Amino acid sequence: MSGAGVVARAPGALDRLAATALYLAGTALVALALVEGWQVFARYVLNRSPSWTEPLAVLLMNLAMMLGAAYGVRTEAHFSFLLGVHAAPPPLRRLLLAVSRCVQAAVGLMLAVWGLRLAMHAWDVPMAGAPLPQGSAFLPLCVGGALIALFALDNLVRAADLRPPGD
Repeated sequence: MSGAGVVARAPGALDRLAATALYLAGTALVALALVEGWQVFARYVLNRSPSWTEPLAVLLMNLAMMLGAAYGVRTEAHFSFLLGVHAAPPPLRRLLLAVSRCVQAAVGLMLAVWGLRLAMHAWDVPMAGAPLPQGSAFLPLCVGGALIALFALDNLVRAADLRPPGD
């Protein structure tokens, strides 16, 4: 397979990856609501509060937040201040958007690297209240950060028209 063939399929693959991230983020939000619902029911109806609900809720919230943020970067629907960008002349607008995408990629990479470091350092520590390693709480940071960096760089490349013609 030629290099151009791999590049030609990259946007479709990344779009599917972004859709999967969005689906998983939505699933995490539904699971978070169920876990919190069980927490409230168990506390106020059964008078027996489970210890695993809070750490699991934090893990699910981290997962939903990071995967949702990555999807937002992919679709360029993330939170931003575009007033200055829209008011700028087209050449400056293109530069500002490129700088924005570079900053997104750098922040995503930083989140992935430092999230991985935190996960590795805390992997041997048991999570309070849940039978999981404490490091697992940082895995969404790693995955989401890596996806943010990947999607931001792809947006930068696509906007610069660096792909071969016909893609």
